[in-house]
Amino acid sequence: MHYITQMLGYSKGNIYFCIKCVIYCTMKYGKLIKERRTVLGLTQQDLSDYTELSLRIIKSVESEKGNPSLKTLEKIAEVLGLELIMRVKIINE
Repeated sequence: MHYITQMLGYSKGNIYFCIKCVIYCTMKYGKLIKERRTVLGLTQQDLSDYTELSLRIIKSVESEKGNPSLKTLEKIAEVLGLELIMRVKIINE
């Protein structure tokens, strides 16, 4: 999954101080998760059991309803053999 992070901060020498971070998901993650789960032969209930997340959360993530936390997405990604990638987007001022 690909995220763009906007950071507001300042630098002092070679050190960057982050004041505020905002993370935006830039792709449809629900379809990817559902496809990967299906390829692995897992049901939503299986994924729920392995991640220790409720079935309701798994269903909402796959349908892209709600706003899952990074921790939730990390748990799902770990079980499905996926990786979350975060990149810092450079903002031109």
